[in-house]
Formats: sequence, structure tokens, C-alpha cells
Amino acid sequence: MYNKILVPLDGSKRAEAVLPHAEEMANRYGAGIIFLLVDELQVMLGWDEVVDLSKCLAEFNQRKRKAESYLEKHKKEFQEKGISANARVVHGPVVKSILTAAEEMDADIIVMASHGLSGLPRTFYGSVTAGVLQKIDRPLLIIRTRRVE
Repeated sequence: MYNKILVPLDGSKRAEAVLPHAEEMANRYGAGIIFLLVDELQVMLGWDEVVDLSKCLAEFNQRKRKAESYLEKHKKEFQEKGISANARVVHGPVVKSILTAAEEMDADIIVMASHGLSGLPRTFYGSVTAGVLQKIDRPLLIIRTRRVE
């Protein structure tokens, strides 16, 4: 039924709450996992209102290395359990990047948390999850997450 499961993560414990569910699905269906982290590009002006491109590039590279290391940890954990796993870091608007990655990687289902980094306890779904839900063209499993301290 499912051959490729896309699991968007953002580095938060709330987003990682989907991992046991993704693992169970991968084992049940013999599916592979694709871990995805979207680095939303940010250009911040400094106090002097001048963009320091070398500083922006250094910060970009640092975020990229951190994201790759984070996903590699999860990838190895799943591979050690006998589950085929890959990891990918993409850059751009989060919702659009998740949808584009699902299409490009031919994911059969997306498994994601109801809330991630922002939390937003007053909303039923997080803004990213709601955005994906509104535009998705394939199955989406939303795991309701609670605040993690």
C-alpha cells in the first residue's frame, strides 16, 4: 500500500513524536522512510541595515550542516532497525517545499505532527500542518502532539 513515507521534521520533540508511527508503518508495509527538513530562508538585516553576505552565507552553511547532522541521526536509527531510510534538506517556504518534495520523491503518504517548533497551543493544527492539509494531493497522516518540555 505504501512504499515511500515522507516524514517532515523541524528539530523539535513535538515533530519527532511521529517517529514511532512512521516506524510502525514502514515495518508493516515494508516501506522506506524519507526524512525531510525544510530550512526556510531568512535574510535578516543587522543593526546597520546592511546585509553582510559573508555572514549570511556562513549562517546558512551552519544551519545546513546542523540540519544534515540531525536528519542523519534519525536515518541511521531507522537503518539500524532494518528500515530503508533517506534524508534530505531543502530550502524555501515550508509548506510548498514539503508538497514539492512529496511530488518529486513520489511519496505515497506524508506522516507529520500536528504541531512543531511553534507549538501554538490555541490552534487545533499548526500552521504548517494546516497548509499541507489544504493543498495535499496524497494521503496525510497527522499525529496529534502535545507540548513537550
